[in-house]
Amino acid sequence: MGVGILSAVGGPAESLLVRAAEQSAGRAAVTRRCADLTELRGAAEAGLGAVAVVPGDLDGLDREAVDALRRASVRVVGLADADRPWRAERLHALGVDLVLDPPRDEETAADLLDAVLAVLDAGPAPAPHSEAADAPAEPSGRMVAVWGPTGAPGRTTVAVNLAAELAAAGRSCVLADADTYGGSVAQVVGLLDEAPGLAAAARAAGQGVLDVRTLGRLAPVLTEGLRVLSGISRADRWPELPGPSLDVVWEVARALADWTVVDCGFCIEEDEVLSYDTRAPRRNAATTSALAAADVVVVVGAADPVGVHRLVRALGDLGDLVPGTPRSVVVNRVRASVAGSRPEEAVRDALARYAGVSSATLLPDDRGALDAALLEARTLREASPSSPVRKALTALAHELDAAVPVPAHASPGNLASTASTGIF
Repeated sequence: MGVGILSAVGGPAESLLVRAAEQSAGRAAVTRRCADLTELRGAAEAGLGAVAVVPGDLDGLDREAVDALRRASVRVVGLADADRPWRAERLHALGVDLVLDPPRDEETAADLLDAVLAVLDAGPAPAPHSEAADAPAEPSGRMVAVWGPTGAPGRTTVAVNLAAELAAAGRSCVLADADTYGGSVAQVVGLLDEAPGLAAAARAAGQGVLDVRTLGRLAPVLTEGLRVLSGISRADRWPELPGPSLDVVWEVARALADWTVVDCGFCIEEDEVLSYDTRAPRRNAATTSALAAADVVVVVGAADPVGVHRLVRALGDLGDLVPGTPRSVVVNRVRASVAGSRPEEAVRDALARYAGVSSATLLPDDRGALDAALLEARTLREASPSSPVRKALTALAHELDAAVPVPAHASPGNLASTASTGIF
């Protein structure tokens, strides 16, 4: 029967495609004519075809839908009229494999079929979101994901102040709140929840219309050099942050700023209960997307016995999820009352013994400075510039800026280990 083609085109173009396949001497066959995107995705997931041909105006077609087809090992070919160039541009932005003019007659239909088959001859489909067309050709910004285990170890505090210190050092920075369980970056820095943010950027990316200018409008300037992409205002809005769309947001953010700092949620489970249904959204996609895209992950843990235990286990889980990505460990609220008379030494010994961590940033317990910054909705640099915890975070920002190279292109998890600088 040849190559199976799933058609969602309809009209004369579909009839011409079917006829061309019938006359292809068995090279191809239209195995399913799909009335809408839902039927197309169902046919793809059932393995009924290897290529999907879609019109540029197909209802519901977005980045997430293209990603779903690609994960079903189906190449995607989009059709867009030459007199409507914006549709072709949108299809390219959605990550389709090829954009062609719709067939006008049998001759152009045969040419279209040849082009469709050539897509398959090029080899296996690349992984979703790794298409060469999506990667910027010029050097791009760097990205750090701030993550840590459950228990409120201080992820947001570290992310906000790390971004502020990078901006103060002269680096343009985007601070994004990707915590789908308890995002609070907007409140911590004094921004309104109603301001457009990460969810709006994800929607634009899903529709293929997110660019640097659009992202800049959605990320208001907090201080000189620092922009903020606020998170979702309620935890039940997590479906507004799909992984495929956020993958695009991170790429555009790299072009907007020297650094992108992402405050992540604690959970990185892959939602195994839903794994039987490939159409189901992923509760933790925002966090896993950020971790996969990051050049370095700052792992935050608490200094108490429970927090250190959680941190050790979390480091193992992170290694399984993104084994090639460098990490920098931060232990927050280091104090003698919970870690003994020599708290720094105790924490370092525990990390070295149980997690193999030879270098970590220890943040002293400076409750007064942190409370003042939170009360005034300001960063530590603004509220308590001489605070010991602020000085430790400044040193961490300088360390990351010096240790993490500017990537030639945004490719997740492709950096070598740099243990000598505290990142490993």
